[in-house]
Order: sequence, then C-alpha cells, then structure tokens
Amino acid sequence: MAERMPTIFFGHGNPMLTVSQNAYTKGWSEAGNTFARPKAVLAVSAHWWGKGLAVTSSPLPATIHDFYGFPEELFGITYPAPGSLELASRVRELLSPERVAFDENRGLDHGTWTVLRHVFASADVPVVQLSIDGSRSSQFHYEAGRRLAPLRKEGVLIVGSGNIVHNLSLYSWEARDLFGFDWAQRFDKRVRELLSARGDAQLIDYENLGKDARLSIPTPEHYLPLLYVLGAGDKGERPSFPVEGMDGGAMSMLAVRFG
Repeated sequence: MAERMPTIFFGHGNPMLTVSQNAYTKGWSEAGNTFARPKAVLAVSAHWWGKGLAVTSSPLPATIHDFYGFPEELFGITYPAPGSLELASRVRELLSPERVAFDENRGLDHGTWTVLRHVFASADVPVVQLSIDGSRSSQFHYEAGRRLAPLRKEGVLIVGSGNIVHNLSLYSWEARDLFGFDWAQRFDKRVRELLSARGDAQLIDYENLGKDARLSIPTPEHYLPLLYVLGAGDKGERPSFPVEGMDGGAMSMLAVRFG
C-alpha cells in the first residue's frame, strides 16, 4: 500500500529561484526530504490558466520557459520528469462528470518546475499538471481539490504553485529583500490565521476579505492553487508553514502543508 502523501502549496516567486540558493529554495529542498518518495506529482500551477479543464498526458512533458527578460541561462534549463497517463486518467475519473481533456502537447511551466527542481532534483518522479479553468468560481476550485484528495492515499503528492500575495505592479525589483508592504504583511498573516483555524469558507470567499485582499490578489490565478491544496486537506488537519517570507515587498513566499 502506498504511503499517504501530504499536500503542499508553494509560493514559487520568480524564475530566478531556479538557479538560486537561499532560504526559500532550501525550504523547498528540505520539504522533499520529509516524506516518502511519491508515486507521482499532480501540480496545479498559476501559469496554466484558461477556459476548460485539461491535464498533461505526454509521456515526457517539455520544459516550458514561459517568461522573458531573464538571464539566458534560465532558457537552457530543463526538467525532464516523465509524465503519467495513469495519473492523468485517474484525475479525469475523480473530476467526472466534468470534462477533462488530455493535452499531449502541453509541458510543465515554470510554476511547476522552478519548485520541483529543488524538491525532486533528480527529476525522476512523474509529474502531471492540471489546468485552472478561469471561468469557474473559487468554490469550484476548492471542491475540485476535495475530489482529488483520494490521490493522497494512492501515493500522489498534490502540489499547488502560486503566491498568496502577488502584485507585480507594486513589486520592487530594486529592493528584492524588502520585508513586505504593510497591506501585504497583513493579508499574509490573515491567510495564515484562517488556514490554521480552518476558515475554509472565508478563504474561498477571499474577495470579501477587504482592501488588503484586493491589493494582494489583483488577479486570481496565483491564489487559486491554494484552494486545491486546502480542499485536499482533511478537515481535521492543521497546516504547517515550511517556507515563509516576502519578496520585493509585494510577493508572499509562504508555503502551506497539510499532512
């Protein structure tokens, strides 16, 4: 019988973390050493956002360099993890009767491989990505996480990748180590409190958490992967926060783990 896996949300930050060694990447690496090797990873990344549901179904998904303006060395990096048609099929089964398309051409975006390159450096754990259907409600994404939760007992690590606070228009590239704007710190703290209290309903209804939430989540794609992890966490589970901090004043690097 497969060992039950945790489910983890990673604040993935910017692509330079792929080649960095700092407190964030150290936390990612250490996280990968605290549980048994998973059978596979199901990743929900902020960077596969569109209409409709799809999963990667390629036996060897490509490494997508979905960014620009960064050093050339980043564009030469690959993360050659295998795919898993078995897991893709299981995801489709669990989300039925929703239609989930198989996408053989889609690879792994930087929201996934930037983190996994540190968590599973050998790239030998199969990885499948699930798209975020931007036409659906936050409640839908939470419920999708709940429906995917059985994968944890099947040895699959469910990973959400985004950032709880993600406001690039206010991000300070000149002061990357800026601790965090006051509104960003308040919202990060509020989310941690709600996670610890299992205030799932309030986290789902994040748009009604006030001005700090509106500044922290100007667009939803980096926040919604958290709801998959929250949904996949058992009601009795309380979170731990293996990585924390602010990048550029307006980006939370908080990681959230259940189990």
